[in-house]
Amino acid sequence: MIPYPHISPTIIRVGPLAVRWYGLMYILGFITSWFLFKYQVKKQKIKALTDQVVESFYFWLIVALVLGARLGYVLFYNLGYYVENPLRIFAVWQGGMSFHGGLLGIIIAGVLFCRKYKLDFWKMADLLAPTVPPALGFGRLGNFINGELYGRPSNVPWAMVFPQGGNVPRHPSELYEFFCEGILFFIALWILKDRVKRSGMMVAAFLILYGVIRFTLEFFRQPDPQLGFVAGPFTMGQLLSSAMVLAGVALAIARHKGQAARDKKK
Repeated sequence: MIPYPHISPTIIRVGPLAVRWYGLMYILGFITSWFLFKYQVKKQKIKALTDQVVESFYFWLIVALVLGARLGYVLFYNLGYYVENPLRIFAVWQGGMSFHGGLLGIIIAGVLFCRKYKLDFWKMADLLAPTVPPALGFGRLGNFINGELYGRPSNVPWAMVFPQGGNVPRHPSELYEFFCEGILFFIALWILKDRVKRSGMMVAAFLILYGVIRFTLEFFRQPDPQLGFVAGPFTMGQLLSSAMVLAGVALAIARHKGQAARDKKK
């Protein structure tokens, strides 16, 4: 067993204001994504995506992610509690964010942004997709520092006793997710982006690969206490990730057929 490294979730506090590691991880994730997005824009010489347009795009994404992640958690993971305590919905500092909700928020914001600025949604989404994994990895490090979203009980040599998980050795599932969602996922998408030519296929690859990775890693992660297992041995995260995989496959088929039809007309 490895001792859990007790790290204060708060980096610095000045009166009632506090800078937390989890918030910093969100900031680092967006900065990393922004730089990777700009790198691709410059490499592909996309003149329509000026610095001002990209900055506006990321402002929309930040707002949509926070709103979507929070509302997703409320709807998918703890609806009954927030129906009884609606004001707690705004207490984001108390935790409770859903990746799947954040993803839906980003998709909606992306569609609206591209309509407003007359941009190709699939092109923008394909550019964005490979920049997301580092942000996911930073987020999982934030979860680990907070001692939250820990794993199921285990006797593996690297198991840890988490402060909020009782006196039971557990999988450090946040670190599994950091490595798989943050590093391996990034490598896979970054390689694919130069090989996939059809519009929308990077988005499909993102949905399928993340869905498979998340579904698998959920077997090591402790289910949310207020939900537990929601369908036999499966968690809410696995159900939502399964939906992602199906959506990714459907998108890949649709984009392939669409491109084939367009090629046939030429």
